Amino acid sequence: MNFSESEILTAIENDELQAFYQPQYDAVTAKLKSAEALVRWIKNDGTVIPPFMFIPKAEETDLICAVDWHVAKKVCCMLQKQSADRQFPVSVNFSRQHISEQNFTEKLSALVDSYELPHSLIEVEITESAMVNEPEKILDWINSVRNAGFSVAIDDFGSGLSSLQFVKDMPSDVLKIDKSLLSHNCENEKERIVLESIFYFAHRLHMTTIAEGVETKEQLAFLRTCSCGKIQGYIFAKPIPESDYLTLCKHHVQADEPADILEIQTPASASELLMRVVLRKYPLIIFSNLTRNSFYMMAYQDFSSTSCPSTGIFDELILHGASSMHPDDQKIFADTFNRNNLLNAYKNGKSEVRLITRQLGDDGIYRRVETTDYFLKSDSSNDVLVITLCDNLPDEE
Repeated sequence: MNFSESEILTAIENDELQAFYQPQYDAVTAKLKSAEALVRWIKNDGTVIPPFMFIPKAEETDLICAVDWHVAKKVCCMLQKQSADRQFPVSVNFSRQHISEQNFTEKLSALVDSYELPHSLIEVEITESAMVNEPEKILDWINSVRNAGFSVAIDDFGSGLSSLQFVKDMPSDVLKIDKSLLSHNCENEKERIVLESIFYFAHRLHMTTIAEGVETKEQLAFLRTCSCGKIQGYIFAKPIPESDYLTLCKHHVQADEPADILEIQTPASASELLMRVVLRKYPLIIFSNLTRNSFYMMAYQDFSSTSCPSTGIFDELILHGASSMHPDDQKIFADTFNRNNLLNAYKNGKSEVRLITRQLGDDGIYRRVETTDYFLKSDSSNDVLVITLCDNLPDEE
């Protein structure tokens, strides 16, 4: 059965649309951290109408905006009932139509302010698919929301329209991993590698991660190896009515954890941890393909010079690097890391090439830098690969 627009509008006016709350827990400690507000239509006779029976109809018109604002008001009312030490952030779903809504941020701020709540308690959640079109308009909308003190979450990432490009370009705070990526219970190696990659780039972009639809101990155990931030799913809690959620917040207890959690480790997850250590140690890391004369920057922070190109031709990278060296070190640097010389070193059985030089920093001071090239062999081709680690050395006494 599908409901008409007038029936949905009447339900809003009669306060039949209620906010249920699905708790979100810390993936490691299993402590309550936040929640997502989900709309439920509960008729006066107690009949519960699931969202799929009325939300699609509401989305066909501007009525979905009225539904969203109704839920947002319910959330604010619930938060106002709590003491400050029992309030947890709540994410509220907003349709893509709000992106075109006049003065959305001002309206949201006025609503939250009317309940005297901190803006940090409200997270604006918008689906990944809503961000596909009109990127500049969406970017302005997100910046406006975040500048007002609200956080922004990208929902349903991985549901079919995933794009690393828009995640990179959109200054969002939270990335919610769609449950479809957990469909094989994290037992498939390809699935695990994809998930690990998503968590890795999200961490590098300083985004909080939430895994949705977690239902099994296998999924939970694997997500913990990926350093997933928060868990949302039936394994801990189903969506619950306001009264139950208020009780949960009041007690603020750690959720019951399923017994016999499986310890599922994979080479990729261990590599991710190792990569964190490497990134912490070396301010400049470059990945190069000597055979194809190409490179790209893997990490670049707090190095003596900030003028290094991020990607391009390897030969040009070495010429650029040599130009930034002390005049007495330029030739030895260019000769040592000449691509043909490196390929010959690899053919002669060397595993690495190391050199200490003096590089001109952005402040006009020469500092000692150690550059080490580690040779690798591609598993899928005959290409010779190099990982370059550059480290700033202390000045000589």
